Amino acid sequence: MENFTPVSALIGGLLIGTSAALFLLLYGRITGISGILGGVLKPVRSDVAWRLSFIAGLLIAPLLYGAVTGGLPPVEIDAPLGLLIAAGLLVGFGTRLGSGCTSGHGVCGIARLSPRSLMATGVFMATAILTVLVTRHFLGV
Repeated sequence: MENFTPVSALIGGLLIGTSAALFLLLYGRITGISGILGGVLKPVRSDVAWRLSFIAGLLIAPLLYGAVTGGLPPVEIDAPLGLLIAAGLLVGFGTRLGSGCTSGHGVCGIARLSPRSLMATGVFMATAILTVLVTRHFLGV
């Protein structure tokens, strides 16, 4: 969180919102990253190219940012590898259970005032708060 500023958060939020709105306007699709990635794992011929292009853009964008700014900010994760793997699996399970992820429900669904997305995002946030409370304050991880 050393590089966080309100201006950088505002710019990041505007870029995410603008890209999600453009994606919906141009392609008529919700920018749900888990759904886009899931579509690559169960490929439909007409969808594969745009899904792979989208994912490639997600991977290439930080490299371009680093090239323009002279480097990427350092990323430091203070958690055991097993815990990170378990957390990733639980997030994947949660996105399947909730039929979407934070980008699909939290960014696009809330912007469309979808009741299902409002509920899903509330559950995501409550679960995240509870998880941090338990792991940091009770388990000491």
